[in-house]
Amino acid sequence: MKQIKIGKKKVGRENPVFIVAEAAVNHMGNMMLAKSMVDVAKENGCDAIKFQHHLPDEEMLPEIPMSSNFEEPLYELLKKYDLTLEQHHEIKRYCDQQEIMYLCTPFSLKAAIEIAPLVPAFKIGSGELTDIPSLKEIAKLGKPMIISTGMSTMDEIATTFSEISAINNHVILMNCTSEYPPKYEDINLGFISELKNRFKTVVGHSDHTPDNYTCYAAVAVGAKIIEKHFILEKHIKGPDNSVSITPSQLGELVEGIRKIELAMGGEKKIHELEKQIRSWAHRSIVAIKNIKKGEIFSRDNLWTKRPGTGIPSINLPKIIGKIAARDIQTNTLLRQEDVE
Repeated sequence: MKQIKIGKKKVGRENPVFIVAEAAVNHMGNMMLAKSMVDVAKENGCDAIKFQHHLPDEEMLPEIPMSSNFEEPLYELLKKYDLTLEQHHEIKRYCDQQEIMYLCTPFSLKAAIEIAPLVPAFKIGSGELTDIPSLKEIAKLGKPMIISTGMSTMDEIATTFSEISAINNHVILMNCTSEYPPKYEDINLGFISELKNRFKTVVGHSDHTPDNYTCYAAVAVGAKIIEKHFILEKHIKGPDNSVSITPSQLGELVEGIRKIELAMGGEKKIHELEKQIRSWAHRSIVAIKNIKKGEIFSRDNLWTKRPGTGIPSINLPKIIGKIAARDIQTNTLLRQEDVE
């Protein structure tokens, strides 16, 4: 599998999972909330926090169909709450001070050009996956591209990957389901392996469930980037409230992923902490009756019990039929010198 560098972080292969806290529009245009979200992402150990750069007139017509999770038309909502470019610059400076990576999703070519000086990589939302003309121009800007694959077919993903990687070979694909929130049966975590096997690139998971379970499972099946929406308080109303976790859940997400990473080894061996347990937990051959010198060992007078500090139980068939070299008390570990 490939390894791709995002800023100073290496993503893929055996590197730690890259965890992105998605702020989206959960700041509702309030810079104090936006900076507090930076603080929360940093305090909870995320690698990056991601905002969104919308230029509504560049990305959509004023009248478009509205999703059920929006309480007002998206065009009007973005006009009201999106951050200005100057505010993005301010947040980027604040992220640098807090030593957490600033990322941002542009929703148009112009937005990508505007934020290019601020980001080490572009995150591309699922809605833009098939916008090949824009993506090809963004690819020419020379930064890694993290592309979500929600509401798309494999053929569409393949076309986009082929077109973009011909210009920019630092393309990361994100398994994603564009439901808000999604049905768990629609998450398709098994698709992560399919993306890895087909495209031979770094693959991650962008999650819209209201909890952390599918993120943990995604890491276990090979996701190298996890992107998760969060919100400071659930009472804050916004279009992403229903798919956002709380700060405490964000902390649990990072802690859980780091523990899962530690547990992902593939080498079977006897670990140091197992050795002491192994000594008493395994079975040895034991006299289950008093045995006289010269008596023949049999299933009637020998069996296996803990601890494992005597003759290993696997050797019982070799001992059966041999002769006792001396008297042996019941419930005594058999020793090699007890056998003629």
